[in-house]
Amino acid sequence: MTFESECIFCRIVRGETEAHVIYRDDRVTAFLDIHPVTRGHLLVVPHRHAPDLASLQPQDAAAMVEAAQALAAALRRAPLGVDGVNLHLADGVIAGQSVFHAHLHVIPRYTGDGFGFRRPLGTAEAAQSELAAVADQIRSSVGQGAS
Repeated sequence: MTFESECIFCRIVRGETEAHVIYRDDRVTAFLDIHPVTRGHLLVVPHRHAPDLASLQPQDAAAMVEAAQALAAALRRAPLGVDGVNLHLADGVIAGQSVFHAHLHVIPRYTGDGFGFRRPLGTAEAAQSELAAVADQIRSSVGQGAS
């Protein structure tokens, strides 16, 4: 049995597992998250299995963002009282990825919902010399392919 046959998101895409599907096209499916951060929290998943961002086909990544854009607008139009939207893609365990099929969270935001991305206390502005060194390290790796 392959990983794709056991992947919960692959099973949802194939219609083998129940989900509250909101949107589907030839590349992606979007459905309600069963562990919502806020009411209306959606996941956009590519039909082609990709365990992480590096293995995601560029066309599938583009389709995920296009679907997220349309879904964010739909969330704002729906009678849910949405005040804003966050998009989030976790890549790797340390980033909070728990299902290893690339997916984009579309998280509706409500005034006072208590959810948010926050900088650690005491985060200071980085020195320009440190930013320059980090930029050089990243630039030297761009275009080298997936690790």
